[in-house]
Amino acid sequence: MKKLLIIPMLLCLLILASCDSSPKKTIPTSNTYYENIIGTPKQIENLEVAQHDFPNKMNWYNAKAECAKLGKGWRLPTKDELDVMYKNKDRVGGFDRVDGFAYNVYWSSTEYDNISAWLQNFNAGFQTYGFKNYAYSVRAVRAF
Repeated sequence: MKKLLIIPMLLCLLILASCDSSPKKTIPTSNTYYENIIGTPKQIENLEVAQHDFPNKMNWYNAKAECAKLGKGWRLPTKDELDVMYKNKDRVGGFDRVDGFAYNVYWSSTEYDNISAWLQNFNAGFQTYGFKNYAYSVRAVRAF
């Protein structure tokens, strides 16, 4: 009997899902979908923060290059700017959680030494450094 109820319930869910008339967000699916990465930037202090992360994690070198490709003034945030973003993460939005509980770790443009750069953990808020050839999340900023 229970199995017979599952099919009508699934059909109802499919019908309800197709009736949603709210506008759909366009979330970037590749690191070259620049317009949708910027989206509608949020202003925090003297920064504009891109609406979306780059969808693919990347090493520090690629992160710097891809942020610059977004256009005039877009770049990887500094260590201090990332901390401001963390403190305003709910206002900025879009910092996805991994496994439902932990935020991603983001690259900064601030070098620790010639093989490492500073990172910001968006779960606990601490900063640490990581090897530049490792892949982490990226969010672009520009000053205004």
